[in-house]
Amino acid sequence: MYSKSPAFNLKAVLLETGLAADTLRAWERRYGLPTPQRTPGGHRLYSQYDIETIKWLIARQAEGLSISRAVDLWNEITGSGSDPLAGLAPSSLITLTTTAPTVPADTTLDAIRTDWIAACLNYNETQAEQALNRAFSMFPVEAVCIEVLQKGMSEIGLLWYENRASVQQEHFASGLAMRRLDALLGASPAPTRNQTVLVGCPPNEWHTFTSLLFALLLRRRGLNVIYLGANVPSEHFAETAQKVRADLVILIAQTLNSAAHLQHVALSLNSQKIRVGFGGRIFNIRPDIVDYVPGQFLGNDLESAIQEVEAFLKTKPTEKNLKIAGKEYITAMQGFNAKRTHIESTLKMHIPPLAISPEELNTSIQYLGDNISAALQFGDMEHLSEEMEWLKLLLQSYDRPKQELVDFMEGYSQAVDANINGQGDPIKKWLRSYALERT
Repeated sequence: MYSKSPAFNLKAVLLETGLAADTLRAWERRYGLPTPQRTPGGHRLYSQYDIETIKWLIARQAEGLSISRAVDLWNEITGSGSDPLAGLAPSSLITLTTTAPTVPADTTLDAIRTDWIAACLNYNETQAEQALNRAFSMFPVEAVCIEVLQKGMSEIGLLWYENRASVQQEHFASGLAMRRLDALLGASPAPTRNQTVLVGCPPNEWHTFTSLLFALLLRRRGLNVIYLGANVPSEHFAETAQKVRADLVILIAQTLNSAAHLQHVALSLNSQKIRVGFGGRIFNIRPDIVDYVPGQFLGNDLESAIQEVEAFLKTKPTEKNLKIAGKEYITAMQGFNAKRTHIESTLKMHIPPLAISPEELNTSIQYLGDNISAALQFGDMEHLSEEMEWLKLLLQSYDRPKQELVDFMEGYSQAVDANINGQGDPIKKWLRSYALERT
């Protein structure tokens, strides 16, 4: 009799049986053989009995049976009350114990993530791909995507934020991660459920890593997922949703500006009785804006979002009581949007010279204007505070004094006052408050 106590990790089983990781996962998924247990962290643990089961199946293939026929034969034997392994001598070459072996440090997801980040920062594509291949050979696709790719990109983003990684390094890593997610989505099994979900980003949202990863995770749960990508016009969501009879449209926004566009898309879809789910970074750091968007907020992390989608698909549509911005903010937004070109021209004429390039200055002004409009749309200028870190970091990267940011904000406030006068009070108050906090 072979022990059925879980004792061996995936790497040990692959070394012992010579089977490829993808093949083993396919056997488990399609045929239910072998049947490993999982650790609390989701990692597979195999018993001696599991290893011998794999070897039994391999032996039947060597005799000329297809894997499906070998599995049928196994099921026929077990169905008759017999054990296919009864009477066989142990063939394992490793020392079998009933205690789980210590997992080598370099095969943990944390260690692999560290290796992947280091390879990306060194622009070493080969080593980065090898790290991912090693991870996928030992752990489930979902675990690798979240623990290595998602968390890895988050760590690289933090390094950029702290000025310890360049934009080029972040783009290199993002390119590798997106390419792998694309390949995984393309190789996903065909849908097994009859529910259709659209996933995409609203206008002005170009960060697609989260939306692509979410589409992959939903596809692997059997849903028919249609991924629309970045910067999708509002009418395209509605058009596609109606064409494919989508059960749910999922919108992902990372910035305040794209959240404002997401609100418009969600309102349009809601008016056509198309169900909406939404999420993204900005809703986590500014949770108040959730109440301004029709549809179901999907939570603060991917695991919660998956569960929210599953629950949402099982419930009937309900009306949501939406908040709207106060009259003062609506008036300010209308005035600002109407006079924005004049405000920005006035600012450029009167702002003291900055060390940053004219192109980056124009980008900064455009960015600030977009987010001012979005903050007004959501009825609170404080929503803009986190988004201003980008401009502060830009000046820091040029080793400029804090006073330049203060002068910039004061100049913007004066330009607002000059062009829309009393209508711009919420904007002026926030700009001056933000400047004072940094003096």
